[in-house]
Amino acid sequence: GSSLEPEKCSMESPAVPEDEEEEEEVEVPLSVAPGPVGCQLFGYVGIEAVLDQMKIKTMKTGFEFNIMVVGQSGLGKSTMVNTLFKSKVSRKSSQPGQEERIPKTVQLQSITHVIEEKGVKMKLTVTDTPGFGDQINNENCWDPIIKYINEQYERYLREEILISRKRKIPDTRVHGCVYFVPPTGHWLRPLDLEFMRRLSKIVNVVPVIAKADTLTLEERAEFKQRIQEDLKTHAISVYPQEDFDQDPEDRALNDRIREEIPFAVVGADQEHQVNGKRVLGRKTKWGIIEVENPAHCEFPLLRDLLIRSHLQDLKDITHNVHYETYRVRRLNESNRPG
Repeated sequence: GSSLEPEKCSMESPAVPEDEEEEEEVEVPLSVAPGPVGCQLFGYVGIEAVLDQMKIKTMKTGFEFNIMVVGQSGLGKSTMVNTLFKSKVSRKSSQPGQEERIPKTVQLQSITHVIEEKGVKMKLTVTDTPGFGDQINNENCWDPIIKYINEQYERYLREEILISRKRKIPDTRVHGCVYFVPPTGHWLRPLDLEFMRRLSKIVNVVPVIAKADTLTLEERAEFKQRIQEDLKTHAISVYPQEDFDQDPEDRALNDRIREEIPFAVVGADQEHQVNGKRVLGRKTKWGIIEVENPAHCEFPLLRDLLIRSHLQDLKDITHNVHYETYRVRRLNESNRPG
């Protein structure tokens, strides 16, 4: 037979041992045959319209965001929340005329608003913690806060395990906890360290230096560095956590944020005229501190983190990490014999 002569084809499949035949079927199933990566389309399909569909659905149904503010009295928690959302959404703003007394124990109070911007509705719940850190003996003052956070996880879990459950489960879980550090200019107090150590395991904690306009720029930089050292020494992982960075772009962005945490912020809910423009700020003898000016304070960084760049990530980590940890623990407890 010359090389140009065609080979004889047999209609019968060659004899293959049964073991080899089974291995081939398992190793190369037809349903998962590799295809071309980045397949080029020869015309418009309309896949990009999925984004428009998601946007329209979100604008119709809206979404939920739950934030908690923690810190002792007088640090500007209510003012900061009003500044973040540019509306009267804090506890004090929603209950005017009530005499403010320091409670003997930590009392959690939640206020819910529906705010709308450019057709997008957001159901915002702000949870305040009056009485935290205001007593002579602050032992275990974080227990009511931990209990409240776990109660919201438990409420969501009970709705989720129902046989016939709602299409959209009401979400009251705390997506972010902003912790206000007093502007002492020294070190973190044992109370601050213990709170963040315990709470960072069950919720996204974002520490901020309150009323940063009471510190000079040098004092502010030194205080931030000491806080970062304290957090590292005590192995406290605040948001955004390094373990949850999904890709190099996220890691690069979050690394820049981690370098700036804790944010030195100033809150103000009054407008002033500066160079013919109306700005939010605090008026002093020496001028106006503009809260949205990065040269004056780091409030824009906090706002961008909580709302403009990481709001959905806060919700995803709450659901996929903190709530999932709670869910697994509760289901293991319920499955134990006896």
